[in-house]
Amino acid sequence: MNSEAAFAPAAGARVVDVVSVQSQVAYGGVGNSIAVPVLQALGLQVAPVPTVVLGNTPHYPTMHGGALPQDWFEGLLDDLEAREVATRARHLLVGYLGSPQQGLALACWLDRVREANPALTVQIDPVIGDHDTGAYTDPALVPVWRDHLLPRAHGLTPNHFELEQLCGRALRTLDDCAEAATGLLGDTTRWVVVTSAAPEACPPGTLQVVAVSSDGRETFEHALVPHPVKGVGDLFAALVGGRMVNGASLHEAVRRACDDAVAVLRHVQAQGWQELALPRHLARNFA
Repeated sequence: MNSEAAFAPAAGARVVDVVSVQSQVAYGGVGNSIAVPVLQALGLQVAPVPTVVLGNTPHYPTMHGGALPQDWFEGLLDDLEAREVATRARHLLVGYLGSPQQGLALACWLDRVREANPALTVQIDPVIGDHDTGAYTDPALVPVWRDHLLPRAHGLTPNHFELEQLCGRALRTLDDCAEAATGLLGDTTRWVVVTSAAPEACPPGTLQVVAVSSDGRETFEHALVPHPVKGVGDLFAALVGGRMVNGASLHEAVRRACDDAVAVLRHVQAQGWQELALPRHLARNFA
């Protein structure tokens, strides 16, 4: 028997709903290490593609691992295409990238995949940094996000700091954030959701999320949970994207993502955990 024929995609092959391209850690709750369990809790099948593989996030005294070699990264994407995973998936979620070269390769791969799968929706979470720590990715990634990946996305989930980096100016108010986010809408990009929007303008003890689309602008307010845990943006992006894959409107997806993220953070805080995790009793409420 021909070995290639034996493992060729079949009509009844398992269909993957979401391809998730972002970081992976052995210990912690960032990137795919939190996004995959969230998407699975929403009842979705996930194909995780790591961009970097690390022992933990860099704020610990030691950290091992690094970005995937470029040929490995491109090979993983090519394998998903060859197995007809990418050409049958419903959604692509992109987060932390390990290098500008990964971003350029991903853009080219996405163009090929879309020819075979025009129904694929694309969500970009342009991970650059945050106000607490500043930029923590290669500065050369900013133009790659802005010029090559964002225009190919249907939806974007930057935080306030990342939106400032992408538009190249300070954003002091919610109106500033909404205007900058609206400027990212286009023929392909249908919606932008900005987390931690204009934090200095928020009422005490709260944070705000601004969502813009062709339907206009909406602001969501949620409690500020003071905890230094990493990965909250990755959690939020997966909640929004996963719910929209399941048919939720942008309004419903963002509103529930705010509620769920706060619930997870409060549980993590109450348990005294230093890393983000998805409690089973909360995950059961996601679907």
